[in-house]
Amino acid sequence: MLKVLCFDLDGTLLPMDSKVFIRSYMKELALYMEEILPQDKLVPLIWDATETMIGDPDGSCTNEQVFTERFLSQAGLKKEEIWPIFDKFYSERFPRLKQQVQPSPRSRKVLETALDRGYRVAVATNPVFPGVAIRERMRWAQVEDLVEWVSVYEETHFCKPNPDYYREVAAAMGVSPEECAMIGNDVQEDLVAGTIGMKTYLVTDCLIDRGEPTYQPDQKGTMEELLTEIQEGKGIFAS
Repeated sequence: MLKVLCFDLDGTLLPMDSKVFIRSYMKELALYMEEILPQDKLVPLIWDATETMIGDPDGSCTNEQVFTERFLSQAGLKKEEIWPIFDKFYSERFPRLKQQVQPSPRSRKVLETALDRGYRVAVATNPVFPGVAIRERMRWAQVEDLVEWVSVYEETHFCKPNPDYYREVAAAMGVSPEECAMIGNDVQEDLVAGTIGMKTYLVTDCLIDRGEPTYQPDQKGTMEELLTEIQEGKGIFAS
């Protein structure tokens, strides 16, 4: 029996073109940090540390620890030299990126309906951002007050598409994977949750599909269709 609905954030609860958003994010960050590191050095360092974090199979360190260690070692900097500037960027400049997304009131309605039907709600976004940046995007999506738990890089030890990420999500909610449904727009990153026993729902409004590997969702539809299916208890939402 399903107890927890896990929602992806970017492209699911928060409609966006992910490529456009990341490009704008990197541009804003590079401009803010240019006195410490020029853009042609900063951006490759960010990507390198992010890829190291995503690919880390160990789980003994938090995502934040993996990212920080890799970034600083490659940049040749001490944390106190640059991290306060990163923190200021997220409080001062990151909120401007809201103009790159298209928030929909439907997302809040979906979560309210899920709660009304007795489900617990988690935001299972890829934890490659600090909590402050993830919670800011939850505010843009108008869902921050409805969510019991959210994955942030300070507290998690794996990233999508590692199946261990989804085991960590279920453990954080105190349930088995079989008691969860993962709802997201990314075929490779979100539907991999099905390999550990979670039900999966593919949201098609801002669909991302890289072709390989292939996964079949238990159910799929638009956010509007998702809302109806939760309301009416259809498919994986049947009680």
